[in-house]
Amino acid sequence: MDHRKGRGAVMATGSVSPSKAMWRGFLGKCPNCGEGHMFGRFLKVADACDHCGEELFHQRADDFPAYLVMVVVGHLVVPAILAVETAYAPAIWLQLAVWLPVTLFASLALLQPTKGAIVGLQWQIGMHGFEAAKLRREAGPFAPVFVKADTRAA
Repeated sequence: MDHRKGRGAVMATGSVSPSKAMWRGFLGKCPNCGEGHMFGRFLKVADACDHCGEELFHQRADDFPAYLVMVVVGHLVVPAILAVETAYAPAIWLQLAVWLPVTLFASLALLQPTKGAIVGLQWQIGMHGFEAAKLRREAGPFAPVFVKADTRAA
């Protein structure tokens, strides 16, 4: 099944390192070309890159990005809460009025970039359905193309 959006496939030149693929994903760009958009909606990964046609629907990020965001935000917000409580001892309502929105916005701000980085990593190392894309990248642009011969009599 072809999931491209009507554009011809454009092969990116050179290999893409894991860090580069993750950075491109973090920015919401295609891990292959770095130009097309990875997301169709906030957390919905596009079926294919709108620039190079690289298939992205194979991704299986699942809940891992959310877990990472919880760990990062928790490790940033909790020490800040404790420091403010120790230094100033503000009222609980003030703590809640400040830290709940900070936690919410930090989590929402990091969720899509984290998912993009995870999808970029999956794409680069060939996880799940990305094996064929990894083999194509490793073979290079001059790899032989095998076509099944027509064995019917002419």
